Amino acid sequence: MIGVLAKTADHAVVAEFFELFKTPWEFYRADRQYSVVLCDGEKIPGLTAKLVLVYGGRETAFDSEKQMGIAARLSNTVLSYQQRRLPIYGDCLTFGSAETPLLQEETRQSAIRHASDGEHNWIRIGYDLFQEIRQLLTRGQPVEFAGIPTLEIHIALLRELILGTGIPLVEIPPVPQAAKFIACLTHDVDHAGIRNHMGDHTMFGFLYRATAGSLINLVRGRTSLKQFATNLSAAFRLPFVYLGLAKDFWFQFEHYQEIENGTPSTFFVIPRKDDPGINSEGRSESMRAAKYDLAEIAPLLRPLHATGHEIGVHGIDAWRDSAKGREERERVAELTGTTETGIRMHWLYFGEQSPVVLENAGFSYDSTVGYNETVGYRAGTTQVFKPLDTVTLLELPMHIMDTSLFYPSYLNLSPIAAAAVIEPMMKNAVQFGGVLTVNWHDRSIAPERLWDKFYIKLLGNLKRNGARFLTAAKTTAWFRMRRSAVFENISWENGMVHIKAVLKSEAGLPGLKIRVHKPHGGTRSKSQSSELESSWTDVAFDAHLETQIAI
Repeated sequence: MIGVLAKTADHAVVAEFFELFKTPWEFYRADRQYSVVLCDGEKIPGLTAKLVLVYGGRETAFDSEKQMGIAARLSNTVLSYQQRRLPIYGDCLTFGSAETPLLQEETRQSAIRHASDGEHNWIRIGYDLFQEIRQLLTRGQPVEFAGIPTLEIHIALLRELILGTGIPLVEIPPVPQAAKFIACLTHDVDHAGIRNHMGDHTMFGFLYRATAGSLINLVRGRTSLKQFATNLSAAFRLPFVYLGLAKDFWFQFEHYQEIENGTPSTFFVIPRKDDPGINSEGRSESMRAAKYDLAEIAPLLRPLHATGHEIGVHGIDAWRDSAKGREERERVAELTGTTETGIRMHWLYFGEQSPVVLENAGFSYDSTVGYNETVGYRAGTTQVFKPLDTVTLLELPMHIMDTSLFYPSYLNLSPIAAAAVIEPMMKNAVQFGGVLTVNWHDRSIAPERLWDKFYIKLLGNLKRNGARFLTAAKTTAWFRMRRSAVFENISWENGMVHIKAVLKSEAGLPGLKIRVHKPHGGTRSKSQSSELESSWTDVAFDAHLETQIAI
């Protein structure tokens, strides 16, 4: 059991952090004995725990008492942990030359200092953990650190510090049974056909990209001759589409079903036609308005919903106005008949109060937190989390978006370069678990984009890496189920750990795992990472578990 001493203002952050690092903990009580106590550096009483972890980016009386030897105070720095970059967004202390290469600044000064009297251990970590977590879950990460799952690295470091002191650890990792991680496939339905775009900027943009733009990409080696011919053919067929004499090649719902071949995905649809909504400056941007009406595409959406796909809301004003959000939710709920509906905002509009606004509108989850201009971890995590001010609404982070990868105004990558960018994210999913959320727009597998081959390869790669595919609603439901898990009893005796745990299981969702980590009595280097998997034992956890495991 971990006892946590933290400022009252940080209690919500602490609680959420330990939903993500799902291990037995409680706020510190003086009448309890703990194997580990985690302090924020403000109040450090005389503690008798085997391990006391003291986080903080400012010097405290504890540092003088234990002669920690502070070398420098930095701000907005980057540390190195197991050859991974760890951005620190607040103050950070260093303690001179590194005793071990576990956590150090670029000058090789250590951000960790260890002290021991033989029976008790004190580890000083030079930044405020809970302020760092608050930054990630509220303001998020700048683009320059988008590729770093910072929150997961904080968890990994804390776990390593505990195990390295010879203390075993039990947790429920964010990993479903019989899988390495969850893959969540989503599609923002921005256009739902080109037929409604006659004579507007979308039509002229398509014609340019399908002809001159496609030719330029052919010369540059960014487009194949077959793709060029497909785009040119679509441009010539466009008048016949408007006349109703040719199929609308931007209607891709059936094609997605063929490509995904039984894999469930989520389609976010815009609830109102010709409504651009209001931006953060109080203005309307006409180009944001959809040209399709929900009733027009209902015959295409109902078969998707009936075969296990999810229909969510691609919101317009819900991010800023609960009443408008409620109208948007009810419009889509009438189509699907579902009582719980999720949302992703069109153009990823979002504000500081948006989670509460969306919760008040009745949404069960949001999936807006991500980047337009790049791919990665805006909230620094591979996990679904609860925004700090909400009660029930969960946030499903968006990690990979097609337009971010391929748009000239964003990353503008070739397929080979895009695959190289995604590869480390796939490895992160395998290592840390959680979810990898993909957004592939409705028209992205149609002319002139023709990003279908890349999408098919991405699906194959997800499968080969052990993903379990769930819709956005089921992904958040799985994480909600994990949050419901309670350790009723954990005890250690004669080299055995006795575990009793319960959770509110839900039919149709993969089960959980309880993981028992064996202590190793010393920090491990990157070269030893291949041994890490053998240092734990997993047991299946579905509803009620009472077991004992040797450590």
